[in-house]
Amino acid sequence: MTSVVKDTTFIVIPAFNEERAIGAVVAELKALWPHVIVIDDGSRDATASAARQSGATVLRHAVNRGQGAALQTGITQALRRGAQIVVTFDSDGQHRAEDVATLVAPIEEERADVVLGSRFLGSTENMPVLRGLLLRAATAFTRMTSGARVTDAHNGLRAFSRAAASRLEIRLDRMAHASEIVDQVAEHGARCIEVPVHVRYTDYSKRKGQTGLGAFRVLLDYLWGRWLR
Repeated sequence: MTSVVKDTTFIVIPAFNEERAIGAVVAELKALWPHVIVIDDGSRDATASAARQSGATVLRHAVNRGQGAALQTGITQALRRGAQIVVTFDSDGQHRAEDVATLVAPIEEERADVVLGSRFLGSTENMPVLRGLLLRAATAFTRMTSGARVTDAHNGLRAFSRAAASRLEIRLDRMAHASEIVDQVAEHGARCIEVPVHVRYTDYSKRKGQTGLGAFRVLLDYLWGRWLR
């Protein structure tokens, strides 16, 4: 990975009440990538200070608006700061910093405009059976509604060229944004590929993950958002 690519790649991390994990996540990324932006989405703990102490640029929502809204804030800021590639990354420690290079490479080589990480093409560590079933069901639904032949629609590890990121307009503030992003990528005709990544499930991240009821709420939010378009 060239120094020019590293200097123009910005990593965007939405975070809500992630004081316990965010410092280590930022430190792992900063060892490899200079530009890390954390959006503290109205946290009630020390998320912002932990991220800042580890070297991230921190933006803060005064109230909790949801992961989709935090991503849009971070992507907009990255573009304003001159990003040529924007990477989204989760705040709970599930993703590995070394996988960022795998996502960035196809954009650097001009083989893709959007690169999506897939745990189902790659590997997982301690993924609960129910979580896997919910994720596969969500992916099947996204394939049906968007026409995009993805294998992992709700993976927060993604990379966008500057042009592709500029076209994103995330309207669904909460978790339904993941399907909305795939929809918009398909609508814009962007060259999109998936690459294998590794996702780690710890006791901490599993407690913060999606439940069956939460998945149903995401579905309702998504359908409501599509109806309003």
